[in-house]
Amino acid sequence: MKQAKTITFTAIMAALAIVLSIPPIAIPLAAGTEIHLSQLPIFLCGVLAGPTAGLMAGAIGGLYMSFAMIPFIVGGLAILGCATGFFARRFRPFPAGVFAWCVQAPYVIVTDYVWFISFKLMPQAVAWSLITTIMIKLTIEVVISSVLAEILVHYIKRRGISL
Repeated sequence: MKQAKTITFTAIMAALAIVLSIPPIAIPLAAGTEIHLSQLPIFLCGVLAGPTAGLMAGAIGGLYMSFAMIPFIVGGLAILGCATGFFARRFRPFPAGVFAWCVQAPYVIVTDYVWFISFKLMPQAVAWSLITTIMIKLTIEVVISSVLAEILVHYIKRRGISL
């Protein structure tokens, strides 16, 4: 029964990550950029169901963005979900999400650099400028999603809901 709950929860969180990554569902920022909260269900899955479920939710939840933007996103979100699950064993959801981002960030930098230089044929200066912008945006998304995960996990545990 426990496995069925975990699989169902992971599938729902992965689907929610996909839905939250679709462009119309975003929070607008300055200069025409917007942030997505697709990391939130991945954090929740890692915290509440563990590293393996977080990895699966991240990998499946990154499929839309992988097809729409950069194919390497699937791996990055899988790392994010798995690392969140590991860090959640020792830390509360907010630091677990932030530490997981610190694990994922080098992967994002390297794969984005390879993508922009090798496949998009951008000059290095342009690629680094774009990567810097992406990293700032992702950091904002992670902080917001981690704060929301902290609040939601507290509420979920207080209600006695478990996997």
